[in-house]
Amino acid sequence: MSPLKIKKGASSHSAYDLRDPHAEAIERHTLAVVVDNEAGVLARVIGLFSGRGYNIESLTVAETDHTGHVSRITIVTSGTPSVIEQIKAQLGRIVPVHEVHDLTVEGPSVERELGLFKVAGTGDKRVEALRLADIFRVNVVDSTLESFVFEITGTPEKIDAFAELMRPLGLQEVARTGVAALSRGDGAH
Repeated sequence: MSPLKIKKGASSHSAYDLRDPHAEAIERHTLAVVVDNEAGVLARVIGLFSGRGYNIESLTVAETDHTGHVSRITIVTSGTPSVIEQIKAQLGRIVPVHEVHDLTVEGPSVERELGLFKVAGTGDKRVEALRLADIFRVNVVDSTLESFVFEITGTPEKIDAFAELMRPLGLQEVARTGVAALSRGDGAH
């Protein structure tokens, strides 16, 4: 049996490549969900995601209107465009949900996250951690002779980059708030 020859410029897709070339790409979306601030609402929203196998990458929630008892849930999730549309439609059907906004597609938005990093080290590692913190405009919010607690605010990518640089310098513990996001401009979402 002679070996299979492929002409130059011809397609060399493997018969074992089972990926669907027409499959939709996975996209990351930030959703802002305005809800009544009442018991069980967050559990219902999370239940929608877990019950259908959708992943939540980031979740923040806080009351935004004390007199109206309204809260805002910011969810970062990933899925194909059709899955994202399903998520938005299903969220909109939950009774205490007032509005669902996909900040990713509705126009420019601002996303920020807060991170706290405990870094332990002495000597050169300690000096390097402080130098990098200065470059990233990070605040030192606690200091002992053996460690620092740094506070960083920025995009998730900025916080990820800072974490990677701190790992070899003695990163011990990380706490992150999750993404808070607002649309840009004069419209309210």
